[in-house]
Amino acid sequence: MRTFTHGTAVWDVASPQRPSGVAGVAMAGFRVRDLDTLRMVPHPAVTLLIEFGAGSPVLDCAAGQQRGSVVAAPGFGPGGAVWARGENVECLQVRLSPVIARAVLGTSPADLDGAPVSLGDLWGRDGIRIREQLGDAPSWPERFAWTDALLARRYEAGPPVDPEVAWAWHRIVGSRGLVRVDALAAEVGWSRKRLWSRFWSQLGLPPKRAVKLVRFDHAAHRLVAGEGAARVAADAGYADQSHLHRDVMAFTGATPAAVACERFLAVDDIAWPSRGVPAKPHVPGISGSVAGRG
Repeated sequence: MRTFTHGTAVWDVASPQRPSGVAGVAMAGFRVRDLDTLRMVPHPAVTLLIEFGAGSPVLDCAAGQQRGSVVAAPGFGPGGAVWARGENVECLQVRLSPVIARAVLGTSPADLDGAPVSLGDLWGRDGIRIREQLGDAPSWPERFAWTDALLARRYEAGPPVDPEVAWAWHRIVGSRGLVRVDALAAEVGWSRKRLWSRFWSQLGLPPKRAVKLVRFDHAAHRLVAGEGAARVAADAGYADQSHLHRDVMAFTGATPAAVACERFLAVDDIAWPSRGVPAKPHVPGISGSVAGRG
């Protein structure tokens, strides 16, 4: 476990010693004595926040307050609308590639309707049991191992997404959001309308939103790394610096200068050494180009 210090914030952070057994899963553990109004910055993954300590973390959002363990769709926290707070917080955060999220969750991320949902409401007994198991585990390696095994069982039992949808998602991530939706549709041999419908229903956001979210995530981490906004805008595919400013404001409710100081992003180098982007899952039925598929 390492210590993350950012201004007055001091967190203990744990990372698994080896990758998850399920491609598309990334995990990190946190222990925070005083979680003081942390802005939740949108990220291109489904987020599971599983709390198990003596404290009681709270998410404040447009839908009201949500306590305890939650799950949220990709892009959770747009416009700076979601803030986390609490004392003596211990939690395990899981980032799921949207490609495997439907199988792991047992429902499409689209069904989350853009709001955090209680893990207990979504998973029933499994949602309660995971909190008990993490609390009883004597170490972070055991917590990671137990959670990984649970996610693997759920993934194997759940429905896969269409190979074409998975292909399109990986193209977006691989290009860091520098791809056109028309080009994605052409690559998989679908109409733009069909790609939009399948992508939205299975991953929880439309392709154009996914492109913008992935591009924003890349740009935001470069800002946190200390790069200037003009350079980031030019390299990340924005028309100009004003375009970057508008996108950052839309996703976070803050300016690029403020986002460069965000704790939620600054901790990533410790918690998620690979920037928190889960490994690419294996997708049956796809190899090489998929152009011409019906």
